[in-house]
Amino acid sequence: MNKIEEISEYLQKGKAKIVKKLVQEALDEGMDPKVILNEGLLDGMMIVGGKFKREEVFVPDVLVAARAMNMGIGVLEPRLVEAGNEPIGKVVIGTVKGDLHDIGKNLVTMMLKGAGYEIYDLGVDVDAATFIDKAEEVHANIICMSALLTTTMPNMQGVIDLMKERNVRDKYTVMIGGAPVTESFAKEIGADYYTADATSAAEVAKKVAKSC
Repeated sequence: MNKIEEISEYLQKGKAKIVKKLVQEALDEGMDPKVILNEGLLDGMMIVGGKFKREEVFVPDVLVAARAMNMGIGVLEPRLVEAGNEPIGKVVIGTVKGDLHDIGKNLVTMMLKGAGYEIYDLGVDVDAATFIDKAEEVHANIICMSALLTTTMPNMQGVIDLMKERNVRDKYTVMIGGAPVTESFAKEIGADYYTADATSAAEVAKKVAKSC
């Protein structure tokens, strides 16, 4: 097994300290930081995401793998900056106004980061103007909204309505998700995509990046 395969393997097992050590060793051996990122860390995280989607692993497994990925990225970051590694896009994400649930949002955040996006996480209980203001400020490509309550789902439409009011709807891809959210609801409110889980969100986001 080569170094890149080892990084992927230990990331999938959530061995953060070993991943950090292996990434440093790979850099010391002169490996390309982009290869370490894409073929070691990100590929490993996407494998975990696929297993999560198939219910072969569960939320805690994804969280420990994401922690290992983040530790590896922490070692790589200075070298990636030197190499001029650009993110594939920018995402503004948050749980909508009135909703304080964040586990699903956090999983999506980790998977989008693993897909190569720069993430701006607004947290929970986020109002419509905050989503749009942040997207405008950072020149985002995607706005992601999460809702875990049927009573807060209409606030997703509130964001889209305000985007139309401000004439910025066409600037952003809008993705929504959460336990009570459905494909038909997404169509009803005019969202671009509904995804049922964090892995699907990352897959859709990668397709969006290619089409930009």
